[in-house]
Amino acid sequence: MPSPQCPLCESRRPRRFCPGVHREICTLCCGTEREVTIECPLDCPHLVEAHAHERLAPLGPEQQPHADVEVTEAFLERNSALAEAVGGLLASAAIETPGAADPELRAALEALVRTYRTRHSGLVYDTRPAHPAALGIYERVLRTLEELLRRAEREAGFAVARDADVLGVLVFWHRLAVANDNGRKRGRHFMGKLADRYAPAARRSAPRVIMAK
Repeated sequence: MPSPQCPLCESRRPRRFCPGVHREICTLCCGTEREVTIECPLDCPHLVEAHAHERLAPLGPEQQPHADVEVTEAFLERNSALAEAVGGLLASAAIETPGAADPELRAALEALVRTYRTRHSGLVYDTRPAHPAALGIYERVLRTLEELLRRAEREAGFAVARDADVLGVLVFWHRLAVANDNGRKRGRHFMGKLADRYAPAARRSAPRVIMAK
């Protein structure tokens, strides 16, 4: 009886189960096709291990998106509750949107930033991303964020956050998303970090990986 072959390369022996293709694949295909042609779920132990060892190139000042928006440590300290709320909204929206990965999350954040840039200038114009998954994240975050701000305003009797504050917080998260781009077409490095902080259940089933020889 011939030895089984990896269904991706059809040449090497499969050594690990891939929850993305629901079959055993070889370790090389796991490394090369992960987050490229394979839609990797966040609780895949091999993905968790790979993310833990990824080394991302730092962004230079000229690579920072929306560099004209100043986001200082003092600003983040003043708006820490808002930043945490937005982070939680991004995590749940991205994780629960079918087909979403880091590229769609970055596109949603870019659109959110552009929307709030216009509002800060006194205009009302929503910039909507074209990709369906990015649009789903964008709409959910925008709708929920506005609901939270309106409720907080009713309870406090005054506006608890200016458009400029929301803009700065969104730029902060957008820069983190860009800084955590691992360059893979279906990369989820940033989504994994959001899950670890705001939705640990998405990672809970991931045991420590013992690499196959």
